[in-house]
Amino acid sequence: MEYISTRGGAGTVDFEGTLFSGFASDGGLFMPKCIPSLDRDTLRRWSSLSYPELVKELCSLFITADQVPRSTLNDLIDRAFSRFRHKDVIHLSRLKDGLNVLELWHGVTYAFKDLSLSCTGQFLQYFLEKKQKHVTVVVGTSGDTGSSAIESVRGQKNMDIFVLLPKGFCTQIQELQMTTVIEDNIHIFAAHGNSDEIDVPIKELFADVDFARKYNLMSLNSVNWSRIMVQIAHHFYAYFQCAPSLDTTPLPVVEIVVPTGGGGNITAGCIAQKMGLPIRLVAVVNSNDIIHRAVQHGDFSLSESVKPTLASAMDIQEPYNMERILWLLSGSDSRLIKTLMEQFSVSKGLKLPEDLHRKLSETLRSCSASDEDITRAMWRCWEENCYLLCPHSAVAVHYHYSQPDRTRLPQSFSCFPFPFSTPRCCLAPASAAKFQDALLRAGLVPQVPPEIAALKAMETRSTPLQRGQDWAQALREQIEAAAQQW
Repeated sequence: MEYISTRGGAGTVDFEGTLFSGFASDGGLFMPKCIPSLDRDTLRRWSSLSYPELVKELCSLFITADQVPRSTLNDLIDRAFSRFRHKDVIHLSRLKDGLNVLELWHGVTYAFKDLSLSCTGQFLQYFLEKKQKHVTVVVGTSGDTGSSAIESVRGQKNMDIFVLLPKGFCTQIQELQMTTVIEDNIHIFAAHGNSDEIDVPIKELFADVDFARKYNLMSLNSVNWSRIMVQIAHHFYAYFQCAPSLDTTPLPVVEIVVPTGGGGNITAGCIAQKMGLPIRLVAVVNSNDIIHRAVQHGDFSLSESVKPTLASAMDIQEPYNMERILWLLSGSDSRLIKTLMEQFSVSKGLKLPEDLHRKLSETLRSCSASDEDITRAMWRCWEENCYLLCPHSAVAVHYHYSQPDRTRLPQSFSCFPFPFSTPRCCLAPASAAKFQDALLRAGLVPQVPPEIAALKAMETRSTPLQRGQDWAQALREQIEAAAQQW
């Protein structure tokens, strides 16, 4: 399995090469040169597997045995999931009126990113121990990535992690999950800017090839292929849990509704689809709706500013993983993607070519949700099911509630295969416990686990980054200082 850049100028690398990279050297993102195709027999065989077993099967398609022997790969994945609170790692809640909610948040930080980052942390440790190497991880976070990345590498002697969080744009709990981790290899920066603004100094550091090479810079944001790879399993598990039967021809379709910010999870769904999984994907966004506008109108351009919303981890205007989706849909046309992305980088606006827009709108449905939509969905789900949603999960459930209700149709209509008869699964990226203010806005009472309640009494540590300060230079200096301790 070889990997290439979406922009075609970085040459081929193996899995280890993608793991220890951020952006490719040409500014693109790494993708498999060839996406494996699965036949019907494989899908039927996989349908009875647990979530961890699905992750193992999928990862073995993208990581060759000469890099990580299969038995070792299995052990690493078992170790990654050993700290999850649910015996099945993830869990499907079947609620009223066909509402299926796939809980991806049973890890240490109560967020779906624990799934991919716990595995990625194990893969990193395997190669670092093997090669006696030290790396510098640089991460920007809009909420949950930072804490999950910290938990995946905390206390490791061969990794230092530098996390930039947007001060005031995360919830208090999200921020505390980062700033209360007091370890020598953990470095937190509280930047007075939004999620897109903190990406700028990170890209600047990775673009400085000499600096990046000297300090072994790498990213654990979803630019890292390893995270996308693990997230493919979410879609397979959702499909197998919700498909009525795999004995029919053709196989039944399941609609998977994906709360979308940076676009990693929806990219994983597009890859699963490309592998042969019969799913229909819906990208649901909040008021920061660039992906929705791209799907509906081919308009991939920035709004005037990032809009703060209740679904704060999705307050993103530049979803970098869209580059991977467009590359897939263009037939791996790296020259076209390079041209489009360079144009977007300069103008911050792009009208997708007609053919590419058509393929995008055929591949994805989309929906946007206001804060009012979010709180209404949270309230209704509680009233009907006594089930608390986080605001990001509520964006997906809003889509479900906005679809025609089969139970209210005249009986004479029931024999027709309307689109809403398709089983639907809403991905739930975080626990409601992390978003107490949103619950209160929805008129609901938060349920706070003891380990989250304890955060407020713990010591915190972070370095402020003020507006007008050279953030990239501040990062450079801290990285250089940490390197003196290696």
